[in-house]
Amino acid sequence: MEESMAHGQLVATPLELPIWKTTFSWICAILIGLLFLVAGVWKLTDHLGAAARMTQALIPAQLSVFTAVFFGTAEVFTGILILIPRYRRWGAWLIGLMLLAFMVYIGYFYNQLLGADCTCFPWVKRAVGPMFFYSDAAMLALAAIAGWWARPSEGTRGALIIAACAALFAGVSFGITESRQTGAKAPALITVDGQPVSLQQGKVLLYFYDPECSHCDQAARRLAKHTWSGVKIYGLPSRVPQFGKYFMDSTSLKAGNSPEHDSLKKLFPFGDPPYGILLEHGRQKASLLQFDQAEPESTLRKLGYIE
Repeated sequence: MEESMAHGQLVATPLELPIWKTTFSWICAILIGLLFLVAGVWKLTDHLGAAARMTQALIPAQLSVFTAVFFGTAEVFTGILILIPRYRRWGAWLIGLMLLAFMVYIGYFYNQLLGADCTCFPWVKRAVGPMFFYSDAAMLALAAIAGWWARPSEGTRGALIIAACAALFAGVSFGITESRQTGAKAPALITVDGQPVSLQQGKVLLYFYDPECSHCDQAARRLAKHTWSGVKIYGLPSRVPQFGKYFMDSTSLKAGNSPEHDSLKKLFPFGDPPYGILLEHGRQKASLLQFDQAEPESTLRKLGYIE
C-alpha cells in the first residue's frame, strides 16, 4: 500500500512545475493567443480587405479570398487552443508551424516583397525586411515557451468543436460581408473638387485610395491606361487629401477628388485601399478589390466600363 502511494507520488511529481514556469507559460500563451485570435477575427470580419493584402503579398488573385478566410479561421482556432491549458500544446504546435510556413514563404519571395507592407496582424505595422524575421522569431519563441511548459494536450472532441465553431463564425462573417457588396444605393450627390455631382446617372467609378500608398499609385496608373466607355471617375483619398490632386496628375488618372471618403466607406465597407466601386444609375454594380495584371481589367471589360 505504501509502495503504491509512493509510486503514485513519483508519477505525479514530474507534472508539477515551479510557479514561475507556470506563470511565464500563461503570459506567453496570452500574448500570442490574443494576437492570433484578434488577427483571425480581423481577417474574417473584413475578408475583402484581407484578400487585397494577400494579393499584394503575391498570392494569386483567384485564391486570395480563400486564403484570407482559411488563415483567418486557422488563427481564430489556434488562438483559442493556446489559451486553454488542456489544448495549449496543440495550439503552440499549430501556431509554430504557421509562423514557420509564413517565414519560408516571405523568404522565398524576399526580393520581390522587400519593403512591401506586411500588415498581417492588427496594430503591428511591419514591412518586409530583416526585422520581419526577428518579429516572427519572437512570436515563435512565445509559442514555444507556452507549449514547452504546458501539460500534454488531450481531448480531440473538444478541439474539433472549437474548430467547428471557428468555421461557423467564418461562414457567417463571409455571408454578411458578401451580402453587403452588391446592390447598395449610392447617395444622390457628393462633392467633387468643391462642386456637387450626381451619382444617379450613367456609369461611375468610385476609386478609394491613399495618396502615399504605392499599390494605390500602381493601380491608378493601370486604370489611367484604359479607354473608358462614358464612365465618370471620382477619387476618394483616405488620408492626406491635400495630395489628392498631385496623385491624380502624377498617375494621369483623369478624376476629380471628393472629401466624402468616410461616409462612402460606411456605405461600401472595405479594408485597405486601393478599392473601387462600380455604379450604374446610382446602384452598386460590382466591387473592385483586386488590382493586378488581370483585374480589374477583366471585370471592367465584362461589364462594359472599358473598351
